[in-house]
Amino acid sequence: MTTEIFNLADILKQSGLDKGLLQIAEKVKNKERITEAEGLLLFEKGELGFLGALANHVAQSLHHNKVYFNRNFHIEPTNVCVFTCNFCSYSRLYKHRDDGWELSMEQMLDMVRKYDGQPVTEVHIVGGVHPKMNLDFFCELIQKIKAHRPGLHIKGFTAVELDYMFRKAKLSVEEGMQKLKEAGLQSLPGGGAEIFHPEVRMEICADKVDADGWLLIHETAHKLGMHSNATMLYGHVEKYEHRIDHMSRLRNLQDKTGGFNCFIPLKFRNKDNDMSHIPEASVVEDLRLYAISRIFMDNFRNLKAYWPMLGRQSAQLTLAFGVNDLDGTIDDTTKIYSMAGSEEQTPSMSTENLCDLITAVGKIPVERDTLYNEIKVYQDKELA
Repeated sequence: MTTEIFNLADILKQSGLDKGLLQIAEKVKNKERITEAEGLLLFEKGELGFLGALANHVAQSLHHNKVYFNRNFHIEPTNVCVFTCNFCSYSRLYKHRDDGWELSMEQMLDMVRKYDGQPVTEVHIVGGVHPKMNLDFFCELIQKIKAHRPGLHIKGFTAVELDYMFRKAKLSVEEGMQKLKEAGLQSLPGGGAEIFHPEVRMEICADKVDADGWLLIHETAHKLGMHSNATMLYGHVEKYEHRIDHMSRLRNLQDKTGGFNCFIPLKFRNKDNDMSHIPEASVVEDLRLYAISRIFMDNFRNLKAYWPMLGRQSAQLTLAFGVNDLDGTIDDTTKIYSMAGSEEQTPSMSTENLCDLITAVGKIPVERDTLYNEIKVYQDKELA
């Protein structure tokens, strides 16, 4: 299997190509930014091979054949939540908390201790919004993790969780972020972004932090010297223009701060939630979305396919459509997507598994840390 679909030079020679698409291809060739209108045109008229050629060209120019992953694990403190997002299969309302889980401080520290002596570099902490797990609780947890394993990078809490914590603590976003940073929090995941446009947000997650609030939290983190990720939940009720609006807002903030590590499209899964009647996006639409993300998000160096959500084979396919990162080993420590019906019901891959998946499509596996510093480049399936 190869990651080369079509050569960009061959695309530019095609007769009969839509004039607008040809102009976009020329812009990509010349490393010029495409407009929102041009991004929308890619969704409306861009065929899979054309999009793959452009996206692969961009990825190759940035990363050559390198594909990144890290050694990480997740802590999900609770799936009890005060919010009711229609797309969510994971959370349980507080009044039904007996149907969910609430981990104690000691249980979470035991999860960290489980990896003593293992070469993991990151713990990812994210879960439901529990009214009793407040800012002070999580500051204490972070401090204890750091005391036990100072070199472990702590990436934690979506903007939805943080907005609730800060409001409950009666702190400004800057005050709350500073407190978490002093406790040892180092970066933010990208969750909770969903789709920024209010028309969609009102329909799928009306009661949680809005787009401006999400962006403010990430901008504040960036100003404090912390990096973060950005996501977009796609394949439900949104339209193409909503996707472009969402990506444009992220691109604008990245222009301003440069603080985003990567962009992660997240596929809507329809099992056991209030939007189960909505069909999931096809694999072809997944690949088109990843390719357009790579082309449009020109100031995001890294595009990640979160393999527990897509499944291994689909994630592997994205490597031909602009993706240069597959997240990490995870070690069966997340339930968010398995509960929503993803292909990966036990999401865990060894370093060897990840390297095999990457090398099978002619790419070079590279272990990274959270901030994309290279730890090891694997050649000829060399494994640690």
